[in-house]
Amino acid sequence: MRRLQHILERITHGIEVVAGIIMGLVTVLVVASAVGRYLFAYPLPDAFDLSRLLLGAAIMWGFASVGYRGSHIKVDLLADAVPAGPRRWIDAFAWTLLLIFTVLLAWKMFGRVSSAAASNESTMDLRLKAWPLMGLIWLGVVVSLPAIVARLLIVLSGRGTLDSYDAVDLKDEV
Repeated sequence: MRRLQHILERITHGIEVVAGIIMGLVTVLVVASAVGRYLFAYPLPDAFDLSRLLLGAAIMWGFASVGYRGSHIKVDLLADAVPAGPRRWIDAFAWTLLLIFTVLLAWKMFGRVSSAAASNESTMDLRLKAWPLMGLIWLGVVVSLPAIVARLLIVLSGRGTLDSYDAVDLKDEV
């Protein structure tokens, strides 16, 4: 099980790198557009459309990381008050609900991507196709599904909870 957690840690780290790169692109795009607007009276074309779609992708790829790590904001007043056995079932219930929500979100997002592709939806200024960036958002949701299933299995096996996230040290293991 330790080997599986190590592999999942590496995959999750890669997912976080993708989310970070996308977030960096959003930052560069917004700053470049603001500089262009205020210094040269010429903002970057489609900066708004591209930044909002890329921001959605960064959020969903970050959601994939949360799907495994479980380091999101949570209210655990009840879970802290019960012994370890019932707490594991509360955690499993919470993770099962997250899995159901994520499956439904992936299904609806796929419908949205398909709709955008079929209707030739495009950005305002440059008329760039919107569906590839929407597909990147959808892919972030899809990548979160195996991560959530893995965490659910870890919780059900009794080897993990929704406690604060503690990273597996990747340097010591090979």
